[in-house]
Amino acid sequence: MDLKQIHDLIKVVNKSNIGEISIEDKDGKVTIKQKEEKVTVTSVPAQVYNTAPATAVAAPPSEATPSASPVASNLITIKSPMIGTFYRRAAPDKPLMAEEGTEVSPGKVVCIIEAMKLFNEIESEVKGTIVKILVEDASPVEYDQPLFLVEPA
Repeated sequence: MDLKQIHDLIKVVNKSNIGEISIEDKDGKVTIKQKEEKVTVTSVPAQVYNTAPATAVAAPPSEATPSASPVASNLITIKSPMIGTFYRRAAPDKPLMAEEGTEVSPGKVVCIIEAMKLFNEIESEVKGTIVKILVEDASPVEYDQPLFLVEPA
């Protein structure tokens, strides 16, 4: 099952009264549970030895989200479209893609999220200036987790 299919399943579960859905194929098993208006995705790889890193990845983002609570009403949030690892550089020797004070416009790449060994460029959908970066470099992020606060231009 690819990342887009998982992302589509999350949307279906969010919009429906389904409490839990579990899908298993040759590559592994994906379980999506809906609790308290929040969707949790648990992925269990076919190999048992990979389950520990998956649970470690899920814990830190829940701690990072409350720090994003005090948001000014005029700021726009750029959120993570997927679960993965957040990177501010395209490669270790490359410059930062976005910093506080960076001007962004629709289509400008602001970060990369690695998911299942694929590096996905995350583009800004708004024009403005990045006011705050809400995630540390090389840290795990969840679906729909706030990444940047942008003051619209």
